[in-house]
Amino acid sequence: MSTSQSRPVVLITGATGFIASHTIIQLLEEGYDVVGIDNLANSKKAVINRITALSDRSIIFRPVDIRDEKALDELFTVYPINSVIHFAGYKAVGESVEDPMLYYSNNMKGTTILLEVMAKHGVKNLVFSSSCTVYGNAEQCPITEESPLQPGNPYGRTKWMIEHMLSDLAASDPEWHITSLRYFNPIGAHPSGEMGEDPSGIPNNLIPYITQVAIGKREKLYVFGGDYPTEDGTCIRDYIHVCDLAAGHIAALESLHGNGYEVINLGTGKGYSVLEVIRTFEKVSGVTIPYEIVDRREGDAVEVWADPTKAYKKLYWRALFDLERMCNDAWLWQLRNPEGYRSNELPFASSEDQFSLSTIIDHSTKITLRDTKTA
Repeated sequence: MSTSQSRPVVLITGATGFIASHTIIQLLEEGYDVVGIDNLANSKKAVINRITALSDRSIIFRPVDIRDEKALDELFTVYPINSVIHFAGYKAVGESVEDPMLYYSNNMKGTTILLEVMAKHGVKNLVFSSSCTVYGNAEQCPITEESPLQPGNPYGRTKWMIEHMLSDLAASDPEWHITSLRYFNPIGAHPSGEMGEDPSGIPNNLIPYITQVAIGKREKLYVFGGDYPTEDGTCIRDYIHVCDLAAGHIAALESLHGNGYEVINLGTGKGYSVLEVIRTFEKVSGVTIPYEIVDRREGDAVEVWADPTKAYKKLYWRALFDLERMCNDAWLWQLRNPEGYRSNELPFASSEDQFSLSTIIDHSTKITLRDTKTA
C-alpha cells in the first residue's frame, strides 16, 4: 500500500472511544494519517463510519486488543507509524473496585506490551491519556501538575502506575518523547451532532445521564450528596468540551520532540457544581430535569478543578468552549441519536482498496481549537 510521505502516521489506541474518535477527526483535518485499533469492548464499529462521513477521509481500522502483541507487531510492520496516542483502557471507577485485576491486566499489561512493540520498531513518540483521577481527593484547588498524587481506586492507580512507567522509560532512553495528559471531566459532543458519548448500560457520568433523562430514557437523575461544603451543597468538577480535549492531544503530539517526559493538565480552570450543570442544561435545552438528592457516593471528592497554566505555556493550548456550548452539543447529539450509535449501521469498510492513507482531501473549512504560537 502506498503512503503519502508528507503525512505523519499516528496510531490511535482505543480509537472508537469518546475522546479518541473526536481526536481522530481533528487529526484528519490537520493532515495526519491515522491507524486506529480498538477491541470494541465498550464502543461500536459505527464510530468509524461517522469519522469517515464527517472528515471525508478514511482511516485504517483494526479490531485489535492492545494486549495482542502479535497483532500490534504486524501493524507496526505494515504501516509507517511514527507516533502513538494511547487512549485504550477501561475507565469505570466502580467496576475497577469490583474487578481490579481486569483493570491491571488491560490498562497496565496492555500499555507494557504496546511500549515493548513500539521500542522494537523504533517508534518512541507517545501521548498518553491519563486522568485527573491520579490526584484523588485533592487537598486544594486549583490542581497543578505538582499537586499530591493520591488515587483512591484501582482505575486511578493504573493511570498513576503507568505514568511512573513512562517517566522511568523516558529517563532510561533519551530517544523517547512522552507526554501524559491529565484531563478533567470530558463532556459535549461533535458540533455536527453526529458523534458523541454513547455509554453502555447506565451512564457513569453526569451529562450522559442528564441527556438520557431529558429524552425520556430514564425517569430522573440521582445527585449523590447535597451536603458538601460548596455553595449549593453538590460536588464541583472541571468540565471540558471533548473537542477542546482533542485539540489538546494534537498540541501535545506536535510538541513531543525534545520534551523527554512531561505531565500536563487539560482543564478549563473553572469548576461547576452538579446543580449548576443541571440548570445550564435546562437553559439550553428547554427541558426540565427531574432529580433527587441521595446519599453521597463513597470516594467522591468535594471539588476538583484544574490549573491549566502549564498547558498554555507548553502547548499554546487552552479550552475555548463554555458550559452552555458543552451542554448544547451534548443535547444535539442525544436528540439526533436517541439510541446512540446504531448497531444496524452499515459495517465500516476494511478493504485497503477503499481505505488509503494517501488519499488527498482539500479541507477548506475546519475548526481551530488552540492558539497559534506567536514569536
